[in-house]
Amino acid sequence: MQVKYLVAAAACAALSLPLYAQSMKPGLWEISNKMDSPEINQAMAQMQAQMAAMSPEQRKQMEAMMAQRGMKMGGAGGGTTMQVCMTKEMVERSDMPMQQQQNDCKVTSQSRSGNTMKMAYTCASPPSSGEGEFTYNGAESYSSKMTINTTANGKPQVMKMEGTGKWLGADCGNIKPMVPPKR
Repeated sequence: MQVKYLVAAAACAALSLPLYAQSMKPGLWEISNKMDSPEINQAMAQMQAQMAAMSPEQRKQMEAMMAQRGMKMGGAGGGTTMQVCMTKEMVERSDMPMQQQQNDCKVTSQSRSGNTMKMAYTCASPPSSGEGEFTYNGAESYSSKMTINTTANGKPQVMKMEGTGKWLGADCGNIKPMVPPKR
């Protein structure tokens, strides 16, 4: 089903972009995103229903597996909330968090003026590209708007996504740092 590729593209975009700034604090970040794509909203509802139908042991195992990959998901109404760990070194290098299976994404342009950063990216798998604008409200929060271009069921899809990020603290707990993208 092609919807899984939409979800993967959106997850890649959501995880690959928000914390790309030298002024961000290292540590645990909570990233919330909401997309306007009916396909994504339907796929997210299906995934949430599947998680709800799991036994407590299966759900705990799934949550542990996601935590090992550097994320914790939740959210409602078509949105997702993820926790991402950024190390001091990642922030200093302006790395972006990426899911390990999504490490074939590249930043194609990036500029910053004042508290606003604009950037664009491409990913090979699933094939997608996008651009976004991030407005930083100090070192502990930001808001974002993105446009994501991908293909689903053989048809071009354009998704709009709005998001926020907030720093939760210096200790990442059991959330592991994610693999940075290629430059």
